[in-house]
Amino acid sequence: MPLLEHLGELRKRLVYVLIALALGLVVGLVFAEPAYNFLMSQEPAKTISLHTFSLGDGIGMYMKFAFVIALILAVPVIAYQLWAFVKPALRENEQRSTLKYVPFALMMFLTGLAFSYFVVFPLAFNFTRTVSQQLNLEETYGIAQYFAFMFNLLIPISLLFELPLLIMFLTAIRLVNPKRLRKMRRLAYFIMVLIGVMITPADIISDVLVAIPLILLYEISVFLSGTVYKKQLAADARYEAEYGDSLNKA
Repeated sequence: MPLLEHLGELRKRLVYVLIALALGLVVGLVFAEPAYNFLMSQEPAKTISLHTFSLGDGIGMYMKFAFVIALILAVPVIAYQLWAFVKPALRENEQRSTLKYVPFALMMFLTGLAFSYFVVFPLAFNFTRTVSQQLNLEETYGIAQYFAFMFNLLIPISLLFELPLLIMFLTAIRLVNPKRLRKMRRLAYFIMVLIGVMITPADIISDVLVAIPLILLYEISVFLSGTVYKKQLAADARYEAEYGDSLNKA
């Protein structure tokens, strides 16, 4: 397609994503309070007193919950719209093979959400609390700050858990391959460590706890890319064997 048609198609896909987020936000507004009550009944929230320091803290917290719920619901739609955008450039077999990744997008996002909430967040929170106690600081936690701290960890890590699917998808549409991924391994490791440092408190334990799983995710992505790439080579060999002779004779 010409450039303007590509831009038009991209705009259409973005509109669908925004509609999905808007509908998810409506659902999120309904389930924000139950989700809030559930998290408040879990540690560490139930062991501390949370306060509000401004009139907007309550509504701000409510909207954060609604947006996170909307994002969870919109993840499969976002994955499908990405597939639909590149679909015209794919062969028929490639369209089928890449479409099957869409349902797994939500599963990987929820896996990252669980890992970040049950593993990373408690460790990061307890570390910052220990530092405050060692400095003899009086603990007064704001509800907006508490949940901002939580979601700033949960959302980036959950999105990064989509990396294996993204790499498999890019391999399936022949934009990357395992050889290229292995060559850029050092750069990838550096980026993973940098991300771990940026989204966690300034302590080596939290950084390592986030960076190591991210590096493992990259290695899993390389392995999965290799499986997709081998299937592509086998399919290309079959195609060459089936149609190569007839094309050469013609």
